This record gives sequence, structure tokens and C-alpha cells, in this order.
Amino acid sequence: MANLVNLEAVSKSYGIRPLLSDVSLGVDEGDRIGVVGLNGGGKTTLLEVLAGLEAPDTGRVSQNRDLRTAVLTQRIELPEQITVRHAVLDPLGVTAEYEWAADPRVRGILDGLGVTALGLDRPVDGLSGGERRRVALAAALVPELDLVLLDEPTNHLDVEGVRWLAEHLLARRCAVVVVTHDRWFLDTVCTRTWEVTDGRVDGYDGGYADWVYARAERLRLAGAAEDRRRNLARKELAWLRRGPPARTSKPRYRIDAAEALIADVPPPRDNVELLAFAKRRLGRTVLELEDVTVTIGGQRLLDGETWRIGPGERIGLIGINGSGKTTLLRLLAGEREPDTGRRVQGQTVFLAHLHQELEDLPESLRVLEAVEEVASRITLGRRELSASQLAERLGFPPSRQWTAVADLSGGERRRLQLTRLLMAEPNVLLLDEPTNDLDIDTLQQLEDLLDGWPGSLVVVSHDRYFVDRVCDTVVALLGDGRITHLPGGIEEYLARRDNAPTAQPGSSYLVEAPKEAAQLRTARKELARLERQLERLSGREAQLQQQITQQAADPEAFRELDGELRVVLAAKNELETRWLEVADAAG
Repeated sequence: MANLVNLEAVSKSYGIRPLLSDVSLGVDEGDRIGVVGLNGGGKTTLLEVLAGLEAPDTGRVSQNRDLRTAVLTQRIELPEQITVRHAVLDPLGVTAEYEWAADPRVRGILDGLGVTALGLDRPVDGLSGGERRRVALAAALVPELDLVLLDEPTNHLDVEGVRWLAEHLLARRCAVVVVTHDRWFLDTVCTRTWEVTDGRVDGYDGGYADWVYARAERLRLAGAAEDRRRNLARKELAWLRRGPPARTSKPRYRIDAAEALIADVPPPRDNVELLAFAKRRLGRTVLELEDVTVTIGGQRLLDGETWRIGPGERIGLIGINGSGKTTLLRLLAGEREPDTGRRVQGQTVFLAHLHQELEDLPESLRVLEAVEEVASRITLGRRELSASQLAERLGFPPSRQWTAVADLSGGERRRLQLTRLLMAEPNVLLLDEPTNDLDIDTLQQLEDLLDGWPGSLVVVSHDRYFVDRVCDTVVALLGDGRITHLPGGIEEYLARRDNAPTAQPGSSYLVEAPKEAAQLRTARKELARLERQLERLSGREAQLQQQITQQAADPEAFRELDGELRVVLAAKNELETRWLEVADAAG
């Protein structure tokens, strides 16, 4: 297997801050490598050094002769005063309609990324930031390549677009190095993971889930040096082990190896307790849309629709780009009036809405001052956090909390916006693409915070992992004027889209739920039943262990209890085996 790019003892700093320190690594033919790490930790710098866009301060970068490579970084800009057609097809030396239309691979890229729908003759000057990003991604993918380097390629793609990109990269023979916070994408595409941390690049086999297992084990062996990160990693393991079936489709040895790490970790959240708490805070009425009609650009988003959001509901809202998800959130927030019908808000509702756009922040303040301007302390479930503690958990370490707001990057401003929003202690959250610009560690912290947040939640996100992790229900806008509940979640949505007659925004493409979705629902019901049985057996096991300890001096009682314990353990083992089989069948 040929080596494509090699770094030998490479170091790179900006100012006095070292991002890469004496890094040696290589990319071989067919490698699919995911790059993870904290924001600002050097991921983009590593990608640009690999691509030859940035020269190292010391060390050597060598590339295979005649290497065909393409790179998409967040700093790349499209040329002005050209059309979408020229921006995408100029790398091929092809501009005539019949030439590219005859190539199914190129046409598939344009269609899969939604570039064809933008209009190939549109000037790039008039495109939004997200549209320009998709055009740049298409331009990077159309040539025949040996290596493609991508920095956050899933940003501005909907769930369907993310799946298309994953399938496209899996089908190509070129090597891939991708910086992304999309954990589903990492697990689906990547066979190796690089973690950029403290100037090092640590390598792991496998995708996201394998990296979590390996990192948790590393932190366990490190002792008590990083309590917070170690406990968060163990909680993530508990989610991978006990969560939806897609999170448990790892080899059995991986699951067995995790048992010692997660034996005393509770489930990510107690839905029963949170629901009871939410009902006390919110009462019976939260947000309701009654016989609502909304029209956007001549297309009906909602057509006489009624939708009620109850206390403690955690809802993921999905749909293709342009389907009206942001408009629906604005309608729920009371920022837009329906054409007909009415919106009802409960008297005890305190609502907070995280917009995709960066809102005005107090430029004259420092980060901590901007958070304390909202409140000095916050209670999330049973936990009380200071403004400084919440800021730290959302990516602002103490050293960064005294940075002027005016000096923050776009990603940091997004995190500050989210921190201030949570600091207000709302009981209804509307989140529009909250995962944008968050690294994986910050995403885990946000998920951990939301685990104990007792309120109603509606999330618009293209991040499949985040929706699975945070939400209990998924609904979709399918272009028929309805808000459709999807018991099979995102998999059911994608199955419906695969069978849809058209994928254009605003058109009706509702079809009967496929057989696979019904099978998925059946499997999930069985999984829930098995989990309830396992929970009861685990409780009985704990009781028996305690009783055995208490009856250690009574041989007859000890033998009786020990015999019952063996029966319980055998039944539990059988149920666990069945649980794994059902999880695998459910995908």
C-alpha cells in the first residue's frame, strides 16, 4: 500500500502558541481518517499542512509524486463574478452542458449536494454562506482524486445530504482525511481516528465509538488526573452501551471491555423523573398550534395543522434544506404569525430560542461578564452551576473567560450565545442547529447538561447522533402541509425520502411508511421490553447480593440466596444475548 503524504517531526505555531509539536504521521492509499479535538486545538492547521497550504515551522512534509489531491477548508473562498457551473466544473476543464451531463459521477455529485437545485447559471456572488460551502465541496469532489482533505464538510448539509456524502466517500477509492464533529459520520466513514491534543496527534483504530472506548480506557489508566473528562467519557460509554441500537453495533469484545468502566454509571437521563418535574414547572399547556396555515414563497408549509407540545417532550425536527424547519421554530417562538389559526402558549412557559444567526452580543464586556449579565448561578435538575462553571463546560476555560467578547471567533460567539441562553433557565428550549461550530468535547458537555434539563425541547439539527442522544421523539416536514410523527426516527425519514417521487423543497413527497420502518419499530419495542426485564433482574441481583452479605453467617440461608442469584444471573445473561441479537437486527 503506497504512502501518499508523510509528516516527519513537523511543528507549527501561531504566535507563541504551538498547535503541532514534533508530529510524525502518514496517509496511505485507501485510508479514511477522522480528525477530532477541541476547537482551536490544531485540526485545521494539521489539514492545511497535509495539503501543502501551510508550511511547517520545522520538520518535513513529503508527498507522493503526481499526487492528485483536493482540499476543502473553512478558509477557502470561491472566485467572485463566476457562475455555479464554472465554480464546480472548472477543476475538470469541462464547462459544456452535454459534457458533464454525460458523466453520471459528476451529475451524481451535483444532485447529491443539492448544487443542481441551486441553479448552475446562478452567480456565486448571490449565494448564501451555506450554499457557497456546498458549491465548494462539490468542486473539491468532482475531479478524480488520490486524496481528499475535508474540513467540516457536513456543515450546511441536511440529514439526507450527510448520508449522501458518507455513501459517496465510501464508494470512492481515494483516501480521505476529514475534520468533523459529526459523530455518526465519523462512525460510518472512518476506519482510523486522529485526536489532536496539546500539540500531539494520537492515532486510534476505528471511528467515533471505538475512539470513545479507547479514550475512556486511557483516562481510566491515567488515574484521577482528569476527573471531569473521565466521568464524561464513562457516561458516553453508558450511552453507547444502553442507547439506541445503532450505537451498540460494535464487536462483542468492545462491549465486554467497557463493562468495568460503566458498571456504576446510571442511564444518561431519567425520563420519568424529568417528565414529572417538567409537569410541575409547566403545567398541562406548553405550546400548541391550532388549525394553523403558513405559506412560504407560494408553498404551503402548514395546511390547517394542529400540533401540541407537552411538558417534558424532547422533539427532533427534521426535513430537507428549505422545507421550513426554521420558520416552524419561529412560529413556535411567537416570532412569526400564522396565516390562519392560532398559537397558544402556557402561562408558566419561559421560552428561549437559539437562532442559527449570531445575535448581537455585548461587545464591551468580557466573556464571563457577558454570562453573569444574565445570571450568576443556574440550577439544572439537581445540579447548581456558577456562570464560570457553565461557561467552562461549554468551551470557555478560565483562561478564556476574560477574553473580550469583541475578540471572539464566530464559533466562540455561537457558544457564548448558547451559554447565555441556558443561563436564563428557560423551561422551553427551541434550538436551531445548536451543534454548528461545537467540537465533540463541547457537544458531550451540552448533551450532559441537557440530560438533566427538565423542560420541553424542540431541536432542528442535521446531526443524527445529537438528535438520537437528546430527543425522545422525531417529527418531520415532508412537504404535505403536515408535521409527521416518525416512530422509526431518522431511519424512517430517510427510508421515506428514498421512496419519495421528488426531493425538491416544498413539494409533497409523503409516502406510506416502508416495511423496514415497521420492522424497526417492532425491534425497538422488543428492545424496550428486554431493557425493562434487564432492569428488574439487575435490581433483584443487587438485592440478593446485599442479602447474601447480611446472611454470610447462616449457611442454609446463604446457599438458598446463592442458588437464586445463579438463576437470576443466568436469566440476565440470556436476556443480554437476546438484546444484542435484536440490536444487530435493528441496525
